[in-house]
Amino acid sequence: MVTRQPRRTAGAVTVHDVAQHAGVSPMTVSRVINNDAAVRPQTRKRVEASIRVLGYRPNPNARALSGRVPAKVALLHRFPSPIHLGEFAISLLEVVARAHVDIAFHRVSDPSDVQGVMKELAIGKVRGVILTPPLADDAALVLQLKTANIAVVATGAMRAERRLPWVGIDDRHAASAMTEHLLSLGHRRIGFIKGVPGFASAEVRFAGYVAALAAAGLEVDEDLVTSGEYDYRSGAKAAERLLSHRDPPTAIFASNDEMAAATVAVAHRRGLGVPDDVSVCGFDDTVIATTIFPELTTIRRPTDEITHIAVDLLIASIGKPPRPGGELPHMLLDYELIRRESAGPPRPR
Repeated sequence: MVTRQPRRTAGAVTVHDVAQHAGVSPMTVSRVINNDAAVRPQTRKRVEASIRVLGYRPNPNARALSGRVPAKVALLHRFPSPIHLGEFAISLLEVVARAHVDIAFHRVSDPSDVQGVMKELAIGKVRGVILTPPLADDAALVLQLKTANIAVVATGAMRAERRLPWVGIDDRHAASAMTEHLLSLGHRRIGFIKGVPGFASAEVRFAGYVAALAAAGLEVDEDLVTSGEYDYRSGAKAAERLLSHRDPPTAIFASNDEMAAATVAVAHRRGLGVPDDVSVCGFDDTVIATTIFPELTTIRRPTDEITHIAVDLLIASIGKPPRPGGELPHMLLDYELIRRESAGPPRPR
């Protein structure tokens, strides 16, 4: 397992700090604070002890919003993968239900229709939004949200120059770790399927792949790099391109699980064994990773923790004017490299 430690934010003690100290998830801390009867007594005592030691004080806005006056927030998204959207949405709905927060879902299909988005948010009296990639990199949208005094929290990969509260994993480091894993198995011809052009996640995951190859003394073979759209169909087309090469890769790392699953299907259709003839790896550890054969080696992102912290950050910032130049919370969470049956050593040629 390859992980990185969360980066602690400066300033007041947060739910995440308490969770780290107590060795539980931020969701568990929230349940203790809200007197959820489902928390085991031993766990409750440990969390309460950490709260006392750290001097944590629940945010008054959050407590107010979890009582009789519910906040109205929204998820703005442009998920190309319905599987990823479904898992993120289910996790988010569970979190906001416990926090007594009302949420609306808006797909931003047309990046030029900022005014249309803002009109929908105004009609719904939305006070805060969670942005998923690539919307955090939409400067016009972010500016309009800030001008309207709507609190914003970004999730997923985001370009460093964007100044927003953020929670996610280090996509670049995770992609590098997966590439290093394939290298450790003996692969040297590693194909890579990029994500949607313009998405920060596509750029940083490819950068991680390139960095791992460079560290191993290998150059990027452009014939082994192609692009997809984070969906199954585009992943299948990308896999066909790679596996049709006269000297095909012995391993393919796809930028998400749907494209990796499509790659497995294409390999099977071409009479190739996975991982005997070609290893396949994905990213995200969505449900499809364990519903295909063989199950996918992939990167697991902590979706439940991401949604919980995003809502926690959003509630804490609703109604608060932004501090020009002030430090913003950036929560870097652990990821896991999940080893399953789809990756193994290359067959001698």
